[in-house]
Amino acid sequence: MNHRTLGRTGIQVSPLCLGTMMLGAWGNTDRDECERIVGTALDAGVNFIDTADIYAFGESETILGKAIKGRRDEVVLATKFHNAMDDSPNRRGNSRRWIMRAVEDSLRRLDTDWIDLYQVHRPDPRTDIDETLGALSDLVRQGKVRAIGTSSFPAEELVEAQWVAERRGRERFSTEQPSYSILARHAEAAVLPVAERYNLGVMVWSPLNGGWLTGKYRRDAPMPADSRASRDGDHFDFKAEEIRSRKLDVVEGLVALADEAGISMIQLALGFVLSHRAVTSAVIGPRTLEQLTSQLGADEVTLSPDVLDAIDELVPPGTGISPADVGYAPPAVTEAALRRR
Repeated sequence: MNHRTLGRTGIQVSPLCLGTMMLGAWGNTDRDECERIVGTALDAGVNFIDTADIYAFGESETILGKAIKGRRDEVVLATKFHNAMDDSPNRRGNSRRWIMRAVEDSLRRLDTDWIDLYQVHRPDPRTDIDETLGALSDLVRQGKVRAIGTSSFPAEELVEAQWVAERRGRERFSTEQPSYSILARHAEAAVLPVAERYNLGVMVWSPLNGGWLTGKYRRDAPMPADSRASRDGDHFDFKAEEIRSRKLDVVEGLVALADEAGISMIQLALGFVLSHRAVTSAVIGPRTLEQLTSQLGADEVTLSPDVLDAIDELVPPGTGISPADVGYAPPAVTEAALRRR
């Protein structure tokens, strides 16, 4: 597997990054199979693994820590903090108080002495970005964290964070993890160009758009019994009729395009995101070993300009079908009180 440099860190990572949200209670409760998924990915040359404390409320990190036991030096290990871990108002967010506790919890669950990439899972408008960067800078100096990054940050907040880090002498964010797929191209408008300008490594989440781009959801075909949509119909808009109908239309066009190109839908979808000049790695999130094997090797597919142009015709650059696919909406939009006098 050809490796890519993760932003300006010098760390070499595989074009496919194993996402572990589905390991544990949120997806696959068979811990033995979960460990086999991790081992199979490592054996195939995937050296980049991403998790988060919130995934199954710590269970994913625990499973992953056991799975990489004895192979820790092979792994570029990334995890995230921010989301509420319980009802306590201070066991969430991006404050120094929570970061210092969250990192120790993650290190314990992962059974490791260091985290290669520690990411802020979402922005926190209640916390000064300098407060967050100050705490993360201390963790880097302590050796508990090697590099720091963000996930689902708007372009303007990425720029602000770089500005603050430069002027306050803080560690700079080295990566950004945005939502990006054929069906959700919002990041192309600003986030990916900003990431490229600041030489941020980019690891995109949901490149298969929650299963939509595997070809499993087709018009006039029954929903697979074990699919994410059957387990959580609201997830990725499956119950939103207008959006679902539009996605189904696009999927039909993509299926025909993949067939014509002689590749699978998964290869088409992963090849698309990896073809963007700013993208370093695509985070794949298999729930089963079978799903993992269907995605391995997709990074070796190179899409022709004709195929990329045809995708542009189906979903124009910089656009998306569902606003929910962005992954973050600022409080200025979601909270009425911030729009009223």
